[in-house]
Amino acid sequence: MPLSQPKVLSTQSSTTLIGKALPEQRVINTTVTALRFNNAMSTILQWAHGRESKAVCVANVHMLMEAYWRPEFAHNLQNADMVTPDGMPLVWMMKLLGYKGQNRVAGMDILQSLCQKASAENIKVFFLGSQQAILDQMRTRLEKDYPNLDIAAMKPLPFRPLTPSEDEAVIQEIHESGAGLVFVSLGCPKQEQWMAEHQGKVQAVMIGLGGAFPVYAGLKKWAPRWVRQAGLEWLYRLVQEPRRLFGRYFQTIPPFLFLASVQVLAHRFMPQTRDC
Repeated sequence: MPLSQPKVLSTQSSTTLIGKALPEQRVINTTVTALRFNNAMSTILQWAHGRESKAVCVANVHMLMEAYWRPEFAHNLQNADMVTPDGMPLVWMMKLLGYKGQNRVAGMDILQSLCQKASAENIKVFFLGSQQAILDQMRTRLEKDYPNLDIAAMKPLPFRPLTPSEDEAVIQEIHESGAGLVFVSLGCPKQEQWMAEHQGKVQAVMIGLGGAFPVYAGLKKWAPRWVRQAGLEWLYRLVQEPRRLFGRYFQTIPPFLFLASVQVLAHRFMPQTRDC
């Protein structure tokens, strides 16, 4: 896709900033929440205790480029309550742009940390999306890893759009379950769209975890820590699924590198105040 397409939502109103009250840094065309991992988890847990309707997006290079090219998707990220830096390239970008202490806030780490803390703090969790077979395998491991975790429900969704009555039934089920955390696995950008549509409707913290479900279930391998920290997880995944991922990476990585370089150079030679 051409890089000449105009960027969208390049500014953010003071009202939105006041509502979020979280530090942020714009990376390419997306405002990413500038919180270290532990602080991000504490914020999410605070929201969950209050059963606040919040949307948390877990962003990588692919998601940022989708937002660059698709204004409607950029709008969903812009209105999310938290956008975490999942990929190491985003972490490096944020450090170069001034947030020296930023670390990675990735999907699998989020899932495991919140399940551990939710079991200790009596927060119910709801798993939404994916497939029944994956959810069943996740439940088996969750019950072993976190025996005190209160799993409100594990509900797959059909690939087709839900009817209004079906959607209302899902919302009602979440409410009646008492869940404070809703882990959503519908794939990007579907899960981000679903969360955007349900902000203010689902009284819980919705977190889009994408591919974390099959990894936690053991159906896909999780890259070793040194691979993740080196920013080579994309290569690890490519080796596992070359047919599915080669086209995506070829389409997103080169333009991201170009746009990231432009932004970093502009920041270095034409310093500006941070977006936050």
